[in-house]
Amino acid sequence: MNARAALFDLYGDHLRSRGGKASVAALVRLLAPLEIAAPAVRTAVSRMVRQGWLDRVRLPQGPGYAVTAKAVRRLDEAALRIYRAGTISWQGHWHLVVLEQVRDRAKRERLRADLAFLGYAPLSETTWVGPRHSPELDPLLANEDIRADRFDAVLDGDPRELVARAWDLAAIGHAYEEWLAEAQKLIAGLSDGAPASRVFATRSRLVHGWRNFLFRDPGLPAELLPPGWQGEKARAYFEQEAARLMPAAAAFVDKELL
Repeated sequence: MNARAALFDLYGDHLRSRGGKASVAALVRLLAPLEIAAPAVRTAVSRMVRQGWLDRVRLPQGPGYAVTAKAVRRLDEAALRIYRAGTISWQGHWHLVVLEQVRDRAKRERLRADLAFLGYAPLSETTWVGPRHSPELDPLLANEDIRADRFDAVLDGDPRELVARAWDLAAIGHAYEEWLAEAQKLIAGLSDGAPASRVFATRSRLVHGWRNFLFRDPGLPAELLPPGWQGEKARAYFEQEAARLMPAAAAFVDKELL
């Protein structure tokens, strides 16, 4: 786990509900159980400031960093998908986005990664489809200064055929199986009575691995998924273990934030 990814996980999983801010010293202490050194934390924080995810703040404990409005949108949307906060329903409508041509390669690649994170898949170089509108879409396009037409669309045809073209469900299902096997090994390595710092590190690695599915799994409605979808078994295990480990992990975070 690199420092930037670990910081996103830390802010999303713990600090967002504690005011969304922490001192530099606390961030270094909190990432130490993940074997991330202080220079790497400071470098990652500086990069996140430049990218508009964090703002510098002065806290009673010293210099610190707080999430920006942009980061709050990203963390809250991620939490909805990670922990299924609220019921996601589907009325048979697709959200279609037709982008202007983007000639800058770096900008184009960045846009592709961000749209995939939001649950969209490309039908062509400039046309993307998702099972629902993402509240992050408009701020993303505005930030990149990209024009796009958006449509609430009803498919004239079999939605499963569209899903098969847009997403590789077999590969995603296999990835869930691999994640579950690795997650079970990770949890098995945590002994009873392990210190809170070790529980925090284990839970952080569990959440980080699960969060990676946000870049692969668009969160399709159940009626469009194959029978015995591997993601459901994996999710049940994640939710069980994430909840079980949370009290000790949260106690570690509270102690290190003082």
